Amino acid sequence: MKVACLNNISSVGLNEFTKKYDLIEEVDKSNLILVRSFNMHQMDVPKHLIAVARAGAGVNNIPTEEYAKQGIVVFNTPGANANAVKELVLTAMLIASRDVVGGVNWVKQNATDPEISKTVEKAKSAFGGNEILGKTIGLIGLGQVGSKVANACIALGLKVIGYDPYLSEELRSGLDERVAITQELEVIYKNSDFITLHVPLLDSTKGMINSEVFSKCKKGLILLNFSRDALVHDDDLEKAIEEGIVRKYVTDFPNPKVASMNGVIAIPHLGASTEESEDNCAVMASHELMNYAEQGIIKYSVNYPAIDPGKKETKTRIVVLHHAEELMNEFMNLFFNKPVMNIITKAKGDVAVTIFDIDDDVPTDCIQKLKEIKGVYKVRKI
Repeated sequence: MKVACLNNISSVGLNEFTKKYDLIEEVDKSNLILVRSFNMHQMDVPKHLIAVARAGAGVNNIPTEEYAKQGIVVFNTPGANANAVKELVLTAMLIASRDVVGGVNWVKQNATDPEISKTVEKAKSAFGGNEILGKTIGLIGLGQVGSKVANACIALGLKVIGYDPYLSEELRSGLDERVAITQELEVIYKNSDFITLHVPLLDSTKGMINSEVFSKCKKGLILLNFSRDALVHDDDLEKAIEEGIVRKYVTDFPNPKVASMNGVIAIPHLGASTEESEDNCAVMASHELMNYAEQGIIKYSVNYPAIDPGKKETKTRIVVLHHAEELMNEFMNLFFNKPVMNIITKAKGDVAVTIFDIDDDVPTDCIQKLKEIKGVYKVRKI
């Protein structure tokens, strides 16, 4: 298998690849691709590409639906950078509460003042702030990052309200029992001193924080956005800041509008930019690719269902990526004289994966006939 990288990927992760894999620079010859931020939407798809792993969570830079119909599995690495983002969210909450940025900028502007040690005592009153102890923070989204932020805020002495209609049982069980779960966003808007966003950017979430939401919020709100900039309606935000509804807006996604807006602390997308996070993401992405290439295991894919056939113990394993329609009879007609030991199939939306374990060799012409079935996107023989 040939592996290509579209961005600089941590050597810690690349070193995970065994001798079965060759790291190459010629992307067009690759079977597997590792990527971070490179925009793949206009990229020519390599002929033999079977999978892409994003060393990170967001996959806006990858045409996932198009790749699904070409039988290309796209993975991401949820949770691998969660601690890094959590720590930056906590940092943002603190610097917004205490106007640390304003104070540091004052010191820089007055660095040549020979009496700065005295004048600072008069100037510091302009940068007074509030403590976070006892305040209420509302979390919209309790996924890998949000759940970590929730527990950390409990430890720091805040009251925590969380909203997530898709909260998994695994993450729910890991939440501190003092985290209050609400089914109504209005509860968060009405009661929170801080609101932090941890949701994906979808058509349904674009501009979700807008004038209607701001009208329900407490005055002096500190809004934290470490998910995606388009979740917040910029014009409505500007008005909310002018009216004192929003005291500070801290975002990890500066755009031309918010970068120069009063009341905004814009951070240059540093959420996952730690050595540890980049290593974790690269290691996880590398293992996802190897597990799929060698065993057909799919875990943390954004465009195909999770499926785990276990360790290959038969002579042949056939992995079929196809449209989620009933094709089993057609598949089995090709294997009627073969010792099929196990069949597993899973669907996700319009796509599906079917895996056959066969205790015999499967000739090339049979594989070709599988590929020719209408609705089949890709067939792999392992």
